Amino acid sequence: MNSEMLYALRDVAGVPSHPIVFLVLGVLTFALHIAAVQVMLGGTALVLANAFSRNPMRRRLAAAMTTTAKIAVSVAVVLGVAPLLFVQVTYDPFWYTSNVLSAWWVVGFIVLLIVGYMALYFFYSRNHHLNDPQHDTRSGWSLVAALALFLVVGFIMHVLTQQMLSPEKWMSWYAPGGVIEPRGRTLHDYNLWRFGFFIALAAPVTGAWLFAYRRYLSAGQLAEANYLQWVGALASKMLNIGGVIALVFLGGWMATLPANIAGFATSPIVLLSVALLLLTVALPTVLGQRTLHTSLGYAPFALGAVALIAVAALREVLRWTVLKGIHGYDVFTYPVHIDWYSNVLFFSTFALIGGSTLAYFLTIAWKVGQTPKGQIYTPSAAIDRIGTVSMWLVGLWIVQFFVVGFVVWAQ
Repeated sequence: MNSEMLYALRDVAGVPSHPIVFLVLGVLTFALHIAAVQVMLGGTALVLANAFSRNPMRRRLAAAMTTTAKIAVSVAVVLGVAPLLFVQVTYDPFWYTSNVLSAWWVVGFIVLLIVGYMALYFFYSRNHHLNDPQHDTRSGWSLVAALALFLVVGFIMHVLTQQMLSPEKWMSWYAPGGVIEPRGRTLHDYNLWRFGFFIALAAPVTGAWLFAYRRYLSAGQLAEANYLQWVGALASKMLNIGGVIALVFLGGWMATLPANIAGFATSPIVLLSVALLLLTVALPTVLGQRTLHTSLGYAPFALGAVALIAVAALREVLRWTVLKGIHGYDVFTYPVHIDWYSNVLFFSTFALIGGSTLAYFLTIAWKVGQTPKGQIYTPSAAIDRIGTVSMWLVGLWIVQFFVVGFVVWAQ
């Protein structure tokens, strides 16, 4: 398929802001989404590895990670909407074609994700005493099913992303041998190195998360020293071993790039991503006991988040390189028709409502974590005002939404 045809498949309405805006937002939101996904996968795997032990520390970790994984699923779903919308706006000819070619799996993605979440929640509901080794762990099959389904839906999304990068193969997939195949039941293209890289990242990301978890418990005097030491040792193993495995998969992914863009493997964005991942792995060793006794315990996860932004940027730059360098499609030539209302609404919502609401919840969570065991945390008047302001802003947003909608409808 030539570039003229690809340009013809664009939305004739153009885009409401410059493509770079959508690409940058896509990188940032994908990094947040994939962080939640990796905590979800790593947390679920830790539950599976520890829930059936009679060791009190392992059972305590399994109980904590069950709650973590359950929440991470919800966060991953919510944060996954934005990068999906951004790629639909900027790369619509590619994304929609890939979805149509595997339409059966696109619908199945939603069903399987729902079933996977229900399986995880079912395990949670059946094991409220998971932290007590005197109680047997029940319905372990549902935990295995949840983890398996999460991996399947991740693979589906990987395939859809991979298929969009090969427009020269679309016709052969749609009509193999000249016979149209309209059912969309085939997953046509994948790169196990690429998929394995994002899955393997779950180990170091969850390891960094465990350092933050350990510091949270230590600050609030919520756990004994031997448990904190054990969690720290486990976090180090996950970060070090998982980080090496992830980098091996990254190397395999880069080695399988098409020959005419093979030089991308040594591009600045790839080298930056590798450097940040290595720094994340090394940071706990450099900090030593300060990860337990000071707020630097949160630093590995914070640096890991920065590394994930670099990885998300790598992914986006590679997509542009493939489509521009191989297929002659330049997303930056997309016609722009600025819609000031939607731009102002989006960024004000993001900055004001999102900022105030997140500031309130994160501040509360932080303060509660710093409160010693046995004491009750009471928010200050200033923090209460942040919560009140955030609620008023949400209310005003809802009102303007209906007012604008009614005005447009009335016209």
